[in-house]
Amino acid sequence: MNEKVIDLSIQGMTCASCVGRIERALKKSDSIKAASVNLATEKAHVTFDQDKINSDKIIALIHDSGYEAQEIKKETPVIQVSLQSFKIKVICSFVLTLPLLMSMLIGIELKPMTQLILASAVQFIFGASFYVSAWKALKARSGNMELLVAIGTSAAYFLSLYQMSKGHGGHALYFESSAAVISFVLLGKFLESKAKRQTTEAIRALENLRPTKARVLENNVEKEIPISDLKINDLVIIRPGERNPIDGIITEGFSQADESLITGESLPISKSPGEKIIAGSINGDGRIQVQVCALGGETVLSRIIRMVEEAQINKAPVQRLVDKISSVFVPVVLLIAVLTVIFVTMSTGNWENAILHAVAVLVIACPCALGLATPTAIMVGTGMAAKSGILIKDAESLELAHSVTLMAFDKTGTLTQGKPAVANILSLKISEDELLKKMASLQNASEHPLAQAVLDEVFKRKIQFENASQVKALAGKGIEGKINDEKYILGSKKLFPIDYSLPQKIKDFILAAEASGETVSVLIQEPNSEILGVISFADQLKPESAEAISHLKKLGIKTVLLTGDNLGSANKVANALGIDFIHAELMPKDKHTIIEDLKKSYTVAMVGDGINDAPALAAAHVGIAMSTGTDVAMHSAGITLMRGNPKLIADAISISKKTYQKIKQNLFWAFFFNVIGIPLAALGYLSPVVAGSAMALSSVFVVSNTLLLKTWRPT
Repeated sequence: MNEKVIDLSIQGMTCASCVGRIERALKKSDSIKAASVNLATEKAHVTFDQDKINSDKIIALIHDSGYEAQEIKKETPVIQVSLQSFKIKVICSFVLTLPLLMSMLIGIELKPMTQLILASAVQFIFGASFYVSAWKALKARSGNMELLVAIGTSAAYFLSLYQMSKGHGGHALYFESSAAVISFVLLGKFLESKAKRQTTEAIRALENLRPTKARVLENNVEKEIPISDLKINDLVIIRPGERNPIDGIITEGFSQADESLITGESLPISKSPGEKIIAGSINGDGRIQVQVCALGGETVLSRIIRMVEEAQINKAPVQRLVDKISSVFVPVVLLIAVLTVIFVTMSTGNWENAILHAVAVLVIACPCALGLATPTAIMVGTGMAAKSGILIKDAESLELAHSVTLMAFDKTGTLTQGKPAVANILSLKISEDELLKKMASLQNASEHPLAQAVLDEVFKRKIQFENASQVKALAGKGIEGKINDEKYILGSKKLFPIDYSLPQKIKDFILAAEASGETVSVLIQEPNSEILGVISFADQLKPESAEAISHLKKLGIKTVLLTGDNLGSANKVANALGIDFIHAELMPKDKHTIIEDLKKSYTVAMVGDGINDAPALAAAHVGIAMSTGTDVAMHSAGITLMRGNPKLIADAISISKKTYQKIKQNLFWAFFFNVIGIPLAALGYLSPVVAGSAMALSSVFVVSNTLLLKTWRPT
């Protein structure tokens, strides 16, 4: 199968029933493998076999079900449609409805013909969209919110017209009910659209980080060109205070970068030649020259936007229950309305009153709130997470994270820095500083991680070193060279023959270091093979690791360390951090197997950053990858942490808990309005006017409740 995925923008959806109708229409085709429609974003995510069907035919299927659609290109910016015309429509509808309501509330007598004119304008001009959508639903043999509103208001309108034809007037006419329902529903949709717009702020904020132009250096001349004209390896000049347009590597200049809106890192980060910068970050007080290494959809910023959008389009597992309910909701409401007419007429003999009861049932039962309950919470939750440097790739991971009971960690690069640093020094014949000076002199041209660790320590201690001569590598053992015409050898234990008898002091130092999983380097002076000292190197813990583990313990989450390193190294890390369980000396397949076993007893999250972690990340209920690691790890995980800070793990759990809490609250209120409202309407305790306002209120209430998620802050 030649699989392809497209995103579509859909116009005309109003409630959960619309979502179900479009998904059913798409899934009828054998060529479409998966389809997910989101009411809050008004988008569809479709996976299909492009050998059998294309995007035009998919759009045609949506059109046949009564909606309009168009493909969203990956680099298409978010377009904000003005609500001004909608606002004018609502105001005009209420201006015409207000006299009818005043007539009912304070007894101002309006002539029947005046009522008819006002109500007809509201019904068939401002309410025309309800009829159009209802007709499309009927043609598709389905139902939606508009169908309920159209039937309900038409019943009230034509009942009034019938009464008017019989010569009745005043309170025998119900024009105010039909007009008020349409006006209140329109007001509810306007407020809902306005509130929904706030749920997409995260995407808009990220989109706004994209500059449209760049300043390119050509033949030592700066020239401003559109971003679309840039090519890989172009040299871009970024002045102080400007927003960086590309992903690249600094070739000249020193500055700081504010990456807070991308990674959540609150403090500016120092940048120097050879270091990477990210599109969308703000340059500090230095002028820098950057070589382009990623453009368009391949930049970190574009990938973040794409990941957030995909998470917002995808459905959480809890939404499946809502979809099942929505698929039968409208037919059940129509049946309840018919039964209401029959029973009220039989019990009271007043069929006009029975119709009004049925109208109230139809109006209050509109499933808008039900359709918005889950997707709006997902949108705000993923958006707030993205602002804090937590990228959630799918809604399922967001929903599951709150229930995690065990957190599995890779060690290197996840809980540790991922690079060696000087741990301990044993100097025999010279001072520690002199020992470091000679080691740095031998290694100052080397790119070996241990050499870099020595140089880092030398720079930290502000030791001046010299340049060694005649430096050459000793394959698999170390290096040798001359400093001031004296020959030195630096390397591992392999420098010595197997039967070589090391001084006891050195032997004890090496045994202790190796037991802790540390690496050892020895400095020897020739011609007498005199040992001057020995240094051990360890991968240091990240400063935030202990706090991260402590926070997880407070949440009642058990921890386990899965590492390929030796048991001594694993024990040292686990003891320092208070990790509950240890599995050491593992191959990638071993990590995968252990995760599968743990899943039988726990809800498992796996945190890692390397290629060797990818199988375990994919196997866990929730995979969490560090963005400081490999792309393979990030593709295998449902959540990516944009900073290598383990404390973000607890924040990911926190936003999951808050989001799931909002989903449950929203579903409760959506069902509450219907479960309480429908019986009250059927029994005549709610007039159509009150039912219309209550229905509008339910949608606005659900979205407003979701927006309270925006008060969430990372720990």
